[in-house]
Amino acid sequence: MTCIFCDIIDHKIPSKVVYEDDNVLAILDISQVTYGHTIVMPKKHVANILEADSETVKQCAEVISNLSKKIIRATKAEGCNILNNCGEIAGQTVHHLHFHIIPRYSTGDACQFIFNKSKPQDLEEVLKTIKGA
Repeated sequence: MTCIFCDIIDHKIPSKVVYEDDNVLAILDISQVTYGHTIVMPKKHVANILEADSETVKQCAEVISNLSKKIIRATKAEGCNILNNCGEIAGQTVHHLHFHIIPRYSTGDACQFIFNKSKPQDLEEVLKTIKGA
């Protein structure tokens, strides 16, 4: 199966490149959830963050840190969301690790994240479960 992001990285599919180095590519998202919505991805194919080595994640994080500041400055956004969907259940549709930089604006911003409260959890039990893994 072909990977659309690998095809973009290999310049088989045109894109609007915001940033590129030997390891990471950043492009404008064609959906533009908000003005300046950018996708950052490693050039090395890895399905998601759970399968990525720490160096790949570090390279992406450095670009995200620098580029998000530049995007906010350039677009006059008031903040941004950094988003990574890991697995289909979490909304991942392209199985190549990528991060969304979504600039946020107080006016004209239709992007919403809704977190519904679930039943209260025993935090000690949750902590024990995670630490015991």
